[in-house]
Amino acid sequence: MRSRPRFSPAAAVAGAVLLSVLTACGSGDSTVAKTPEPTATPVTTTSAAPPPPPPTTTTPPPDPCAVNLAAPVIAQAISELPRDPRTSQPWNAEPIAGNYNECAQLSAVIVKANTNAANPNTRAVLFHLGKFIPTGVPDTYGFNDIDAAASTGDTVALKYSGGVAGLSSVVKFRWNGNGVELIGNTPVG
Repeated sequence: MRSRPRFSPAAAVAGAVLLSVLTACGSGDSTVAKTPEPTATPVTTTSAAPPPPPPTTTTPPPDPCAVNLAAPVIAQAISELPRDPRTSQPWNAEPIAGNYNECAQLSAVIVKANTNAANPNTRAVLFHLGKFIPTGVPDTYGFNDIDAAASTGDTVALKYSGGVAGLSSVVKFRWNGNGVELIGNTPVG
């Protein structure tokens, strides 16, 4: 009978260690071989283009030749007027009508007495190139509107309407180069 070779547990452990050392140190099993190769495509970083600057929304300066009934020079001129002769009240600084602009040879605003009366006195305040004309102006009491169609750059057509048929009229004032002159009185039908 043949006997079988006997393996001791120590020999089995030594064999397993030897086998794992030989397998781990094989030629195809180097650290270099296990390190992944760099990829062939280069990594490019793209930066997004900066956003365009916001559009500038600059508002154009106001047109000095536009009608401007809120111009500070109007309130200043009204404050310099003598008081209403009927009520002794000052004039309301807010015009009820007008065509004031800085470029016109002659422009006007219509103001009313600062009173609670049902029918307050009204008057026109005249301006030359945007500047108040304080003296040398014909009487401008009683006008309550401006006829824009009959007014030009050097002529202001002031309207009077008393609410009675046939009593409405338009009176034209013109800048003559040196001052204001009355040039016409036209009844309105």
